[in-house]
Amino acid sequence: MTNNYVRIFDTTLRDGEQSPGATMTSAEKLDIAHNLARLGVDIIEAGFPAASPDDLEAVRRIALEVGNPADGRPDAKVPVIAGLARANKVDIDKAWEAVQGARRPRIHTFLATSAIHMKHKLKMDPEDVVQRVAETVAYARSFCDDVEFSPEDAGRSDPEFLYVVLGEAIKAGATTLNIPDTVGYTTPDEFYNLIDGIIKYTPGMHEGITISVHCHDDLGMATANTLAGIRAGARQAEVTMNGIGERAGNTSLEEVVMALKTRNPIFNLETGIETQQLSRMSKLVSNYTGIVVQPNKAIVGSNAFAHEAGIHQDGMLKHQTTYEIMRPEDVGVSQTNLVLGKHSGRHALRNRLAEMGHSLDEVELDKAFARFKELADRKKIITDLDLEAVIADEFYKPRDVYLLNGLQVSCGTMGMPTASIRLRGPDGVVHTVASIGTGPVDATYKAIDSIVNIPCTLLEFNIHAITEGIDALGEVTVRIQAENGQHTMDAQSEVQHVRVYGGHGADSDIIVASAKAYINALNKLIIARTEGTEKVKNDFGVMLG
Repeated sequence: MTNNYVRIFDTTLRDGEQSPGATMTSAEKLDIAHNLARLGVDIIEAGFPAASPDDLEAVRRIALEVGNPADGRPDAKVPVIAGLARANKVDIDKAWEAVQGARRPRIHTFLATSAIHMKHKLKMDPEDVVQRVAETVAYARSFCDDVEFSPEDAGRSDPEFLYVVLGEAIKAGATTLNIPDTVGYTTPDEFYNLIDGIIKYTPGMHEGITISVHCHDDLGMATANTLAGIRAGARQAEVTMNGIGERAGNTSLEEVVMALKTRNPIFNLETGIETQQLSRMSKLVSNYTGIVVQPNKAIVGSNAFAHEAGIHQDGMLKHQTTYEIMRPEDVGVSQTNLVLGKHSGRHALRNRLAEMGHSLDEVELDKAFARFKELADRKKIITDLDLEAVIADEFYKPRDVYLLNGLQVSCGTMGMPTASIRLRGPDGVVHTVASIGTGPVDATYKAIDSIVNIPCTLLEFNIHAITEGIDALGEVTVRIQAENGQHTMDAQSEVQHVRVYGGHGADSDIIVASAKAYINALNKLIIARTEGTEKVKNDFGVMLG
């Protein structure tokens, strides 16, 4: 393996599962392990066998099934299966029992080396720690050739003491030295210098030793520290999917991998990860652990390839690289998502409407954009169904004979439902009326009737939510019939038919939507009465009603 290759050591099933509430069943762990192997990780830390009989059994099954694929893959393509063990013989025995069935087993043992841990947790002198490390690494090496040693809390350990401890681990047979920033304490510059010093000054360091980094995110620098360690010479990164883990979590697998890929000219390094599977893998881990991926999470968050700002959307529509440094397809996302909201511009709206099959000229786009902005002030996200309702409400309706100019209703159990309404009439005069009804819609329709003064019968009233959520756009459709027998003539049969007129209205306020629908139907009736149905059809390109 070349020196420009970074091994990906995934500890989702061990350190990731230690995240509060993330406990998984053995079957779930096995499924994730299979998918990690397909993703291309080099090492899978399958668990902590000494933690419980169930954990030991889960690691054993992963070693047997994932560590021995039935497809005849060469050893180099089969992931190493590692089990974690504290620096004692009992833990190491259980780790070996669990991983020995793998084609490429590894025992990963650890012991704290910081003054804080040695004094308050281990209650051991530094000399005793050095001796314990030498003994337990040698014991682990008696079972298998692949032994990893981690000096816990290395980020807060004395570097000079680390050189001594790591030198003894090499002498005892360790092949990988993992340097953990256990509590996420270091900064990138500090961590770079720590790794650089370990490579330069650890006794017995040679080309056969892999330096690994394992960083936590307590100060939000896990990925930055991991990349700093890699630049200093580390060639294994210990990570988890979605960055789950103790407290604030671990370094995210997807962030490290995509940083190395996207900024390849800077790092000149590669991994074996099939990045197109990252999004799917993220969702799988989220589903099994119950830990939701935050929308703004780098690489795999739902907003990672979403754009709402008008300036950004305009740039994206002109050229993808203006605001995206990665292609969504590279991480398994089907396409960029231009989210329509109050920050979106005309270019994005025109593009989305064109995708939906609506070709608008500049005047029509102005009208649609004004309606869109009005709606966006009341809804966070505008969906395609919302846009269809806006288009239908704005363009597929008759000329405005009467136009809703204002509406206020009051209703409830303690009083009489009342509607106060303002309509602008065909002469431009604004009419204001208040009416009482059996409910808010009935009161609204009675107020409209008193202004329009065209007798009709409400045949049908339907209301439904177009989209999901408490801010859903409501759509109302009505059908009315003119009273006193207004008729139209069938030209071929010369038989008179009673005309029925349909109306449509959409709004986030269902009473407003109801008023719009009723006014819409009344306007069709008025136009048909005064100008004839054929004239209406010619004006609007559709048969109204």
